[in-house]
Amino acid sequence: MDERAAAPTFGEFIKAFGRIGCLSFGGPAGQIALMQHEIVDRRGWVEQGAFLRALNLCHLLPGPEAQQLATWIGWRLFGVRGGLAAGLLFVIPGALVMLGLSLLYAMAAGLGWFAALFLGIKAAVLAVVAQALMRVAKRALGTRFKWVLAALAAIPLTVLHAPFPLVILGAGVIGAVVSRTRPEWLGAHHAPTAAADRAPTHRLVLQTLGTVAAWGAIWALPLVAVFALLGPHHVLWQVGLFFSRLAVVTFGGAYAVLAYMAQQAVSGYGWLMPGEMADGLGLAETTPGPLIMVTQFVGFLAAWRHPGELSPLVAGLLGAGLTTWVTFAPCFLWIFACAPWMERLEHAERLQGALAAITAAVVGVIANLALWFALHVLFRTVTPGGLPVLASLDWRAALIAAGAAAMLFGLKRGIMETLAACALGGLALSAF
Repeated sequence: MDERAAAPTFGEFIKAFGRIGCLSFGGPAGQIALMQHEIVDRRGWVEQGAFLRALNLCHLLPGPEAQQLATWIGWRLFGVRGGLAAGLLFVIPGALVMLGLSLLYAMAAGLGWFAALFLGIKAAVLAVVAQALMRVAKRALGTRFKWVLAALAAIPLTVLHAPFPLVILGAGVIGAVVSRTRPEWLGAHHAPTAAADRAPTHRLVLQTLGTVAAWGAIWALPLVAVFALLGPHHVLWQVGLFFSRLAVVTFGGAYAVLAYMAQQAVSGYGWLMPGEMADGLGLAETTPGPLIMVTQFVGFLAAWRHPGELSPLVAGLLGAGLTTWVTFAPCFLWIFACAPWMERLEHAERLQGALAAITAAVVGVIANLALWFALHVLFRTVTPGGLPVLASLDWRAALIAAGAAAMLFGLKRGIMETLAACALGGLALSAF
């Protein structure tokens, strides 16, 4: 270690997480590795075993696991104020950058050079999603049964357009049942009963109920204000309600819910055009913090384009703020309520089985997302049934996507470098 392994002062802690929040590029794997280096290896503020157990807990919960891990580290070191500080510092830098990019996107929409720039970014996103699919599959599909679960998730989403929450719920139920009878199908083993598995104390139950009530109220507060001031038909109410529901089913990270989000934002509410979801993901890849920050992009554009009696700018800012609030307030609820139960959750066999099955199903969900993006980026026309019109193939997008794949898989270039090169490629090919 470069520094002593003593407990930090609150000022040292704030400085460390301010640095982490500004440097947390690269998705959850890179963000978790950064916290491992800064908090465990370099400073020794949290023991390696506790860090890994907390990471397992965060995988059990909906929402961005890296942000929740940051919140847990803060809670472990300084209680609720530490959890708030770490969680907010992890989110705020990326949220501010994403807000600026969303505003620029909305104001520049319709300009030829801007459309050419994002032609390249959207094509690059196809390769980025394919890379994420391969990484998640390698980690999650360790048994034949998990491959079957991934296929069972992909088929109804692609062919039947089944609701994403229903697919995740079904996978969880299957995992919980299989974990009791055939745990080896999930690559799991029954954990030995430990003292931590005893019935929880009365005090811990009351503490948890109080935490849930307090953070549930915090989560709902802006929704109540929107309902009272603007009514249930305003776009801000729809945005707040939709992303609140999404926060409960965000298992498997941002890639897992993007297809569902796109389906609802494009077809359900009409907030975005199909290709714009890929634009938002491309922007989110360039910002620090959780990739789920793409929700802010959607909330901003939804309110900007349907402001009602508000101005587009005011509505867009409120939409971005509301979306960010209802996306990340639940993360604090989950951590503050569940962290004291961490050891007990590690021995919950059915819960672990459900998580393993959901993780496998997420591979199928991301495969569905990759197909959805490919159809709407590579083809100018897609039928209502989801089939592409072959004559509408955009050869420029196909060429740039192939180049992005070569950079990521062949040349092993980073995501930021690939996005930048493809954006320039989109500008260069815009003349054709």
